[in-house]
Amino acid sequence: MKAIRFLAAALVAASLSACVSSDPASRAITPVPGDVSVASKDPGQQVARIPQFTVADIRVTVPRSLKVSEANLFMPVADIVWRGEPMGDRYAQVQRIFDEAFAGGTAGMQRGPAVIVEAEVTRFHCLTEKTRYTVGGTHAMRYKLTLRDATTGQIIDGPRNVVADVKGAGGQAAIAEEMAGRTQRVVVIEALAASIRRELSAPVALPPGLVSQNAAPEAVMTVAQVY
Repeated sequence: MKAIRFLAAALVAASLSACVSSDPASRAITPVPGDVSVASKDPGQQVARIPQFTVADIRVTVPRSLKVSEANLFMPVADIVWRGEPMGDRYAQVQRIFDEAFAGGTAGMQRGPAVIVEAEVTRFHCLTEKTRYTVGGTHAMRYKLTLRDATTGQIIDGPRNVVADVKGAGGQAAIAEEMAGRTQRVVVIEALAASIRRELSAPVALPPGLVSQNAAPEAVMTVAQVY
C-alpha cells in the first residue's frame, strides 16, 4: 500500500512539474518585499532601487486645457478634482503639489547623467467630499514624463505616460487620518514622490549582508503602471 501511495505521489509531482515553464528567467524570479518580482539566482539576495540620474532641474506643467470640476459627486466627469485644499485656483494647487512631491522624491539624486525632468499632468482626479466621507476610493494621478539631457536638451527617455494612483481612505478611516494630520495632500504628495523615485531608478542586486539606504520601503517598490 505504501508503495502505491508513493507511486501516486510521484505521478502527481511529475504532472505538476510539467505545467511549470522551462524559461530560466521565470524560475529565477525571487519576490522582494515591496516589489512584485525581481530576477535573482540567489534566493537570499536583496534588491534595492538605485537612482540612475542626476536631477538638474524639474519642470512640471498643468495645462489649462484640463477640465476642473467642483461638483460634489462620487465621480465627477473632469480631469482635475481636488478637495484637499480650500477652493481656489486648482491648476496652481496641483502645480504646487507636483513641484513639492517631485522635489522631495528626487532629493539627493546625484548618480548618472544629468537630466531635466519634465512632467505634464494629464489627470488629477482625487476624492470629492461625498466620496471621502463615505466609501473612499482612489486618487487617480497621471502624468506624461520626459527626460532630457541637461546639457544638450535632447530627449533621452519618453515621453511616456505614468500612473501614480493611490488609495484614498473613506468614512471613519478618513476622519481618523485627518485628525492625525494625514490629509489628502499628504497622501498624494507621498504617492507622487514615490512614483518619480521609481521612474528614475532601477533595481540593483545588493551583496549579501549589505544594508543600503536606498533600500528603504518607499524606494523598493513596484514600477509605476504605464498605459
